[in-house]
Amino acid sequence: MGSLGKDAAGERVVLAVNGVRREAAGVDPSTTLLEFLRTRTPVRGPKLGCGEGGCGACVVLISKYDPATDEVTEFSASSCLTLVGSLNHCSVTTSEGIGNTRDGYHPVQQRLAGFHASQCGFCTPGMCMSIFSALVKADKPGAAGEPAPPPGFSKLTSCEAEHAVSGNLCRCTGYRPIVDACKSFAADVDLEDLGLNSFWKKGTDRADVGKLPEYTSGAVCTFPEFLKSEIKASVDQQTNNVPAAIASEDGWYHPRSIQELHCLFDSNWFDGNSVKIVASNTGAGVYKDQDLYEKYIDIKGIPELSVIDRSSKGVEIGAAVSISKAIEVFSDGTPVFRKIAGHLSKVASPFVRNTATVGGNVIMAQRLQFPSDIATVLLAAGSTVTIQTASKMLCLTLEEFLEQPPCDAKTILLSIFVPDWGSDNVIFETSRAAPRPFGNAVSYVNSAFLARTSGDAATGELIVDEICLAFGAYGVDHAARARKVEEFLKGKSMSASVILEAVRLLKDVISPSEGTTHPEYRVSLAVSFLFSFLSSLATDLDELAKAITPNGLSTNGTMNRNGASSLEKQSKVASNDLPIRSRQELVFTEEYKPVGKPSTKAGAELQASGEAVYVDDIPAPKDCLYGAFIYSTHPHAHIKGVNFKSSLASKKVITVISAKDIPAGGRNIGSSFPGLGDEPLFGDPVSEFAGQNIGVVIAETQKYAYMAAKQAVIEYSTENLEPPILTIEDAIQHDSYFHPPPFLAPKPVGDFEQGMSEADHKILSGE
Repeated sequence: MGSLGKDAAGERVVLAVNGVRREAAGVDPSTTLLEFLRTRTPVRGPKLGCGEGGCGACVVLISKYDPATDEVTEFSASSCLTLVGSLNHCSVTTSEGIGNTRDGYHPVQQRLAGFHASQCGFCTPGMCMSIFSALVKADKPGAAGEPAPPPGFSKLTSCEAEHAVSGNLCRCTGYRPIVDACKSFAADVDLEDLGLNSFWKKGTDRADVGKLPEYTSGAVCTFPEFLKSEIKASVDQQTNNVPAAIASEDGWYHPRSIQELHCLFDSNWFDGNSVKIVASNTGAGVYKDQDLYEKYIDIKGIPELSVIDRSSKGVEIGAAVSISKAIEVFSDGTPVFRKIAGHLSKVASPFVRNTATVGGNVIMAQRLQFPSDIATVLLAAGSTVTIQTASKMLCLTLEEFLEQPPCDAKTILLSIFVPDWGSDNVIFETSRAAPRPFGNAVSYVNSAFLARTSGDAATGELIVDEICLAFGAYGVDHAARARKVEEFLKGKSMSASVILEAVRLLKDVISPSEGTTHPEYRVSLAVSFLFSFLSSLATDLDELAKAITPNGLSTNGTMNRNGASSLEKQSKVASNDLPIRSRQELVFTEEYKPVGKPSTKAGAELQASGEAVYVDDIPAPKDCLYGAFIYSTHPHAHIKGVNFKSSLASKKVITVISAKDIPAGGRNIGSSFPGLGDEPLFGDPVSEFAGQNIGVVIAETQKYAYMAAKQAVIEYSTENLEPPILTIEDAIQHDSYFHPPPFLAPKPVGDFEQGMSEADHKILSGE
């Protein structure tokens, strides 16, 4: 058992890229799909933007085939986070694969160009694939008798179209033309609402779908037949041989049961520092890998981790179930489940949710104090978790699990159970405040509140029988319940005095840890969330309004006799379901013709297809080496030496170049400004400020160089150093002045001495 995995037959990762068979042979196990596409294939459409799954420049469509059901599942994904070792027998479609100059452009690319949705074009291929994946998902065959969309449109709705590109960032175009291009496919769109485009003249021509590039669903094959045949042959071979654990040639292991996973844990090569357990690797977008890993264990293929079990008691979700799949499951349920689904749809971006797992998110909250929205929402819903340790299986409440010491590498989260609270007398609300309402934005504060109430027959008031108040992301280790506030509210009806006392208690409970940014703001957000929730349980809002403001008016609107404010009525409409309704009113003139004419930008379709060549798309020379700077972490200190931690990344270092390697006769100059002096390339022998270049790590790949630079350990000394000059007084005392060059010196105007002598008021003395 100690050698399990070594004897397993190594598989070579095979995938299809735009219908062409590719083998990921000889690649590092940590290679991402984006790296593979851009270095091992001609594909250049996916771009490296943030490298964190937050910008959408690298989005591709991934397709998987299930031979048992003969079905293909497609979803968008961030190729910068997806590891190529996890994509055996998958098909990858990029912007070049749906349309190009040789085969013709896809309607998505043509409409992006026609609606002027591309300027620099760097992000456009990612936009294109987000829209295309939304169309593929919407146009999947539905139930029998489902009406087909009108000709030229898809089944996509305007609201879905807007959310399709919610995670794609653009720094130059502005989002209206991008959203308009996407909404032009929606069957419920009002074409007159769409903005300026090159298909019809706004204000004079009639908007008509027939003038748009024709769209037909299913025109692009996302999974080639040859790969289906290989998968079927592979399944037959596995059935006959039944290997102990499927391993790839490049350090990837794919256990098919919890038992096989624990056998791998017991292997003599397993080391928590050099082996990484992954289901999707999206966590690397938040916590970047500081070192390389020798081996990866992919747990997505374990059936126990992908279970979805719905019963009268609730829903059990396997830890490896994607967030997008969980949203689908919870959307078809009771009000509490639907609220959970609504909140989960605001977490991350569609192309991250499609691969990120519910269990991975909760594990990050437990191990790494990740400010998780999911943990907060599931905590308020009374969820429990099942975990497998090295010796036993445990069932814990989510609160108990979060409060435990961080789990070790061999502890596996199996599933999460969310009870069904029904719909009678149960109120469940969630809230979050973040830099952006959608997309990859960690919350400043998130909350989830659940209350079970009963009516008082005598007074008609609502009595709180059970209540759970969960808060997270406000500067604590993990989501937590406001127990003192809960105990105070149990058995009470919501009067003004009760609500205000609950708010006062909450201010004592919510205490951001030292170093948390904007602590007062976070506390005020938490208070406002609770106040809003408890106000919805109050029957006499007039009393509450009088307790808040002297004239009986709240800041949210005027109270009417029935105690319902205008804002309360408006809140009944789900804002997430409201599409953006606006109309462009344009005034055309012939005075500056052709300025203002809506002509399609030359090269826009080329940008949308990913064929436009940017600097980073130019192939590197053969045997090219890459560098990464080592930066000083200490200001004003002698650099005594640079060493490296003992790590896999440091072993990739070819050499380090510093000031000592400058040839004789050379000078340590990074930049030179006439009259202002020279700025050194390397801090030597003294680091003048934190962040100054100390040296350059040279390695075979850019990733190796970056990671190796992080492993550098710089030895400093502050002996025999003059104290730094930090104030004007210090500068005067040390006669340290900045002398501007003559061409920057002010030129004298007039006679200063004469002017002072003739002045009405004179300064006789001063400093």
